[in-house]
Amino acid sequence: MTPFANIGNVPFDVNVLSSVFPNNKHINEKARALEQAGIIIRLKKGMYVASREETGKELSLELIANHIYGPSYVGREYALRYYGLIPERVYLVTSVTTKHSRDFENAIGSFSYLNVSVEYFPIGVKIESAHGVNFLIATPEKALCDVINFSKNLTLRSMKDVETYLEDDIRFDTDALMDFDLDILERCAKVSRKKNSIETLIKYTQFSQVKKVALFPPAKRVSLSPE
Repeated sequence: MTPFANIGNVPFDVNVLSSVFPNNKHINEKARALEQAGIIIRLKKGMYVASREETGKELSLELIANHIYGPSYVGREYALRYYGLIPERVYLVTSVTTKHSRDFENAIGSFSYLNVSVEYFPIGVKIESAHGVNFLIATPEKALCDVINFSKNLTLRSMKDVETYLEDDIRFDTDALMDFDLDILERCAKVSRKKNSIETLIKYTQFSQVKKVALFPPAKRVSLSPE
C-alpha cells in the first residue's frame, strides 16, 4: 500500500510528510526526492499533493486552490464555468480572498487570488463535493457578482447594459437567472465595490423571473376528491 493512501488527494505540508516518514531526519531532501520521482507534486513552498498515479484519485483543482492561499473560495470566471454558465474553457483557477491579491504557478496549473473586504467575502459561499473531497466555491450568484466587481471600466447603468454584458461580453446563460437567489445578490450589492452595477443586475434578474412566471404560470392543482 502506498504511504499516501490515507492522505489521498488532499494537499499536505511538510509536517504531514514527517508523520508519513517518521524515521527520516532530512524531510526536505525526502520531499525533493519524492517530487523528482513523480510521487508528490509541489504546490508551493512547503505544500504538496500526492500524484494521481500514486493514489489513484483525481486531483481537485478547487481543493488545491483553497489550500494554496487562504482563507479563499473558488469564484469569478472559474466558478461560472464550473456551473456551465459560460461556454469558454477557463484555465486560470480564479479565487477570492480577504488577504492580499496573489498569483501562484505550479505543475498543476495557474492560480489567481483577488482581494475583497471581509464583509463581502462570506456571502454566497458554499461547500461543494467532487472527487471525494469538499471545497469552498461561490454560488452562481456570487460568482457573477465577483466577475462584475473585478471587471475594470464596467458600469451597468441600464437593463440593456446588463443584457449586452451577459449575452455578448461574457456569453452567460441567462436562463440561469430564473433560479437566482435575489437575497444573495442584494447582500452582495450592499458591500460591493460596484454597488450600482449589481443593483442594476438585480433589477434585470427580477424582470427575468417575473417574465418567466407570466409566460409559464404555475399549473393549477386539480382536486381528485369527489364533490
